[in-house]
Amino acid sequence: MADKTCAKCGAPLTRDDIGAHRKLVHRGAQSFYCKACLAAHFHISPAYIDEMIARFRSQGCRLFR
Repeated sequence: MADKTCAKCGAPLTRDDIGAHRKLVHRGAQSFYCKACLAAHFHISPAYIDEMIARFRSQGCRLFR
């Protein structure tokens, strides 16, 4: 994932960043926001996105393996 960067701020992306973008914005997305930019876009905290990721992971979502 080191070659992928946030479409808004240019920060390097993690697998969780990409999974969260695909889960919350569009499953087939090809460009992504980092967790901070995604949180700002939805007017929520990055900590809340972490909580959602943990919940999705515990439910077996394949985007968060």
